Amino acid sequence: MHDTTLVIPCYNEVARLLPNEFLSYVCHNETVHFLFVNDCSTDDTGRLLDELCLQRPGQLQALHLPRNLGKAGAVRAGFLQAFSDGCKVVGFWDADLATPLVEIKPFRDLLANGCCQMVFGSRVRLLGRHIERRMARHYLGRIFASLASLLLGLTIYDSQCGAKLFVNTKELRQVFAKEFTVNWIFDVELLGRYLLLNKYQGAAPLAEIACEYPLHQWKDMPGSKLKAKDFAIAIVEMVMIWSQLRGGWLAAWFGHR
Repeated sequence: MHDTTLVIPCYNEVARLLPNEFLSYVCHNETVHFLFVNDCSTDDTGRLLDELCLQRPGQLQALHLPRNLGKAGAVRAGFLQAFSDGCKVVGFWDADLATPLVEIKPFRDLLANGCCQMVFGSRVRLLGRHIERRMARHYLGRIFASLASLLLGLTIYDSQCGAKLFVNTKELRQVFAKEFTVNWIFDVELLGRYLLLNKYQGAAPLAEIACEYPLHQWKDMPGSKLKAKDFAIAIVEMVMIWSQLRGGWLAAWFGHR
């Protein structure tokens, strides 16, 4: 049983995946396991992942999905596998390593110290931090984060950073038990599900068990799949989440557990 499993959703990542980075990391961190979820890629991603995992089969594993589920579905499939494996800590990380793997340690330290049950990477430009983000993407992100905060009734700086780590709890397994309603901003829906757990089942308030960690390093990587039009899609998905939290099937499901 691995202490920590990190799910890496992959779709057509041949040009961006850095196999040597993962190999170097696992050689020095034996309690961390990477689960690469190949989301029915149409390029050579599947072959590349199989070749990578053969070099360290105890810590690197590939899960090949039979059909494309999108990032939300790929992450969920990975989490369900991690739950089945019985890991203590599970999270997800972007395949392009915009957040470098050295940032995993402070995430794990926060969880190990009992400070919280979930840690979210946050791309904050502070002195001593090296956050390289395109200006347009930064300001669109600030607008989106403000809307997400209003929707959730929480103050959150960066809901969409692709680096998150969780303690494997009963509540986390409930959150991932059903497919996500949305794809691009499933991170927001994930947080919304925790709010429903608190409202209907008396789970601990999200503000008490979650924390944002200001990353030391983050860099916009070439070949990002995020386009300007996706901001409009995200707004539509936010409306969908708002509807679900206020009486849709999500609220009904959590309310009648």
